[in-house]
Amino acid sequence: MIPKINQVIQEDTAFRILQQPTKTYKLTNTRISGYTDEQEAMKQAIYKILNTERYAYVIYSWNYGFEWQDLIGKPSSYVYPVLQQRITEALTQDERITSVDAFSFSSHKKDVHISFTVHTKVGNIQAEKVVTL
Repeated sequence: MIPKINQVIQEDTAFRILQQPTKTYKLTNTRISGYTDEQEAMKQAIYKILNTERYAYVIYSWNYGFEWQDLIGKPSSYVYPVLQQRITEALTQDERITSVDAFSFSSHKKDVHISFTVHTKVGNIQAEKVVTL
């Protein structure tokens, strides 16, 4: 039996989309210790995205993570713009992150140190990543 509803929803009915809080478990080294929210939760999300190899784990969506291992042995003139594009792509998959800019690269032997600014809905975050090529 299909229920009958007499009320019709009008097209001009206003719906509000509520932003969910960023509250999550707080990771401290190898332990979970309480909860964190807002900017600290975003820093943790950025850290987790950039330290998860994309396509390597079945548990994560193919939209999650950062791929860099195929860049090993490539020249820095090729690697720098590719890393910038891949970091931006990896982070902007999160709907709370609006953009990534102000990239700065430096290298020491086989390590590439990348600094950048992540613009989020809870404020700007200075982040960095070291990639060994």
